Amino acid sequence: MSEKNCCTAKRENGLEGRISLCEAVYEITPTKLTRHEENLIKMPGGEFLMGTDDQESFPNDGEGPIRKVYLKPFAIERYAVTNAQFKEFVEDTGYITDAERYRWSFVFHLFLSEEVKKRVTHSPKETPWWFAVEGAYWKYPEGPDSSIVDRMNHPVIHISWNDAMAYCKWAGKRLPTEAEWEYAARGGLVKKKYPWGNKLTYKGEHRCNIWQGRFPVENKGGDSYLSTAPVDAFSPNGFGLYNVSGNVWEWCSDWFSKVHTQAKISQNPIGPEKGTTRVMKGGSYLCHKSYCNRYRVAARSSNTPDSSSGNLGFRCAADVEI
Repeated sequence: MSEKNCCTAKRENGLEGRISLCEAVYEITPTKLTRHEENLIKMPGGEFLMGTDDQESFPNDGEGPIRKVYLKPFAIERYAVTNAQFKEFVEDTGYITDAERYRWSFVFHLFLSEEVKKRVTHSPKETPWWFAVEGAYWKYPEGPDSSIVDRMNHPVIHISWNDAMAYCKWAGKRLPTEAEWEYAARGGLVKKKYPWGNKLTYKGEHRCNIWQGRFPVENKGGDSYLSTAPVDAFSPNGFGLYNVSGNVWEWCSDWFSKVHTQAKISQNPIGPEKGTTRVMKGGSYLCHKSYCNRYRVAARSSNTPDSSSGNLGFRCAADVEI
């Protein structure tokens, strides 16, 4: 098993002369209206064990040590944000995503037509299966010759952290902290690898959308999906959350750090005050045990706030009155 991360690709260079992305986020007018409130699940909060020291863990990712964390009550969405919901946001605000500003985003090589492949200019050295495709963004996920018409209930992808923050602001919500995300993803289970237990399949059933085959050349689709699955695919966890393992990576609010507080009990942690990359959780449909076993609930990764790819989305959280 490799510690390399096959699932993510990041932008290496900025785009000169474009609007500040922080300014772009705050162009969205705050609202007291909580949109799609029906998707929120109230979490009771309390103490839980975060992280893992499991032999399958990646210590260099900062997955451990196991530590006690206390969270106040909060709410989190049962589903990742869908194409239909993000379309509503864009139509209401005119928001332009980072992928559109850069004019390209990363697409997995097996999803590209031969015509689009001819126009690809570069791919990351460490992850050559990711192609920088001009014209790829949330509305055209595999490039200009693709569409989301038949994927409105799939998670929106090619979403940067900045884009996710903008949507949350419009929706009257916020991104979850990493601790909130992991607490909710565990579904009430303690020290388990997955939201349903320690075995990847449950009574012979697939419970998540991950790579089935030989990465990165053959995906047999044993879980019925080669790319994204609908946000309500598979069974929910004990708290009612769907697809917190696999499908798409999900942004959290925290800056990424491999070092965690040494406090006996960490109270409502929000991550370090600054950093260069933001936390992502959950893994994606490209994760495979042989290369990037990061669809476990304690697994984590990170990316720059302006990066986007065909397996990167988010779900919202919200404060609740105590």
